[in-house]
Amino acid sequence: MNRFRDFLSSYHPIVHTLILGTVMARAASSMSLPFLAIYLSRNTSMSEIMIGIVIGMGALAGTVGGFVGGTLSDRFGRRIIMLAALFGWAFVFTGFAFVKLPIWFMLLNMLNGLCRSFYEPVSQALMADLTEPAKRLKVFSMRYMAINVGVAVGPLLGAFFATMDGALPFLITGIVYFIYAVTLYVLLSAFGIKKIEGEKKATVTFTSAWRVIRSDTTFRFYIIGGIIGAIGYSQVMVTLSQYLEHSFADGVKMFALLMSVNAIAVIAMQIPLTRWAEKYTPLVAISVGNLMFALGDVGFAFSQTTILLVISMIVFTFGEILNYPAANMLIDKLAPEHMRGTYFGAQTLTNVGHFMGPWIGGFMLASYSGSTLYTVMAVITIGGTLFYHIGKNRFSKIENSLTIGDKTNL
Repeated sequence: MNRFRDFLSSYHPIVHTLILGTVMARAASSMSLPFLAIYLSRNTSMSEIMIGIVIGMGALAGTVGGFVGGTLSDRFGRRIIMLAALFGWAFVFTGFAFVKLPIWFMLLNMLNGLCRSFYEPVSQALMADLTEPAKRLKVFSMRYMAINVGVAVGPLLGAFFATMDGALPFLITGIVYFIYAVTLYVLLSAFGIKKIEGEKKATVTFTSAWRVIRSDTTFRFYIIGGIIGAIGYSQVMVTLSQYLEHSFADGVKMFALLMSVNAIAVIAMQIPLTRWAEKYTPLVAISVGNLMFALGDVGFAFSQTTILLVISMIVFTFGEILNYPAANMLIDKLAPEHMRGTYFGAQTLTNVGHFMGPWIGGFMLASYSGSTLYTVMAVITIGGTLFYHIGKNRFSKIENSLTIGDKTNL
């Protein structure tokens, strides 16, 4: 009991609220979004190509929206942008349950991508605002675990509710987001976040924000490293299902098993691996994480049995646990205090890798083989580590030659 009280007192109540809200929100969205393609196929006259365009537009809108939402949060405050995104999400998922025309689905999914790109970086920035630097890696890791807890539970609930009515998971998701938005509004007001923002807020324009981001060479190296990592990661989240279906009997069931293994491994190993990572720099965690990604890819390339594939997924998941929170820490250390939201928002440019990855993977799978695809991705992932090292070395040199007040000129 004492340890639990110490844990609660170690972080701002809003941080706990955001982490709990992340579990609820991700469980709700993963209860509906994974079934969106099936829902559109069964309930509209859209072709497979049109369905792909509708779903892809959400990711495309999110790639653009991250920088916009992050900059707006630096200028107007985290509170306004986060609440706008959450109420927007409530509208989006409720709309999915009732609209019928393809154009409305496309517009709603674009709004969904914008809401995600607004909420995700801004909530990370607020967590960093309210947490002392030494504890931020643990906070980012807890947030990542919360995401995976939600994703592990959501699809099962979605499949259950969809048996009653195909639109029901979307309607329930909209209600959950509305409840979360109202609860967060009350708590943000109760704990005086608006006053804290007023004390910290600086004038940030899109022009000045873009000028800083564009001139920050270190940040560009981090983004390139992140894009390369996303290309590799998408081969497991997207292309692996096709590879298994073509190469193994019951490949679809095997893929479902591996996705469950991924979620369970994240939940089970997040805390011990985070404790290990706290002893080292974020760059070490990213380097080891990318090595785990590469070893997992090699395993996928050459495994011929279910048990070897499961082991490969566990190793790959270790890389996932180490990499993503550490990448957030690098951005947190790089970002000037008054532009943290802008930097976290611009970090969504790594989604370009998630956009390109399935295309690249699909081409290589069709033209060569799954073994070739995952062997090449292992090499590419290791190569992506180089960009993080170049960026960090450059940042360290500049940091040593500048005063704290000059940091905004990086």
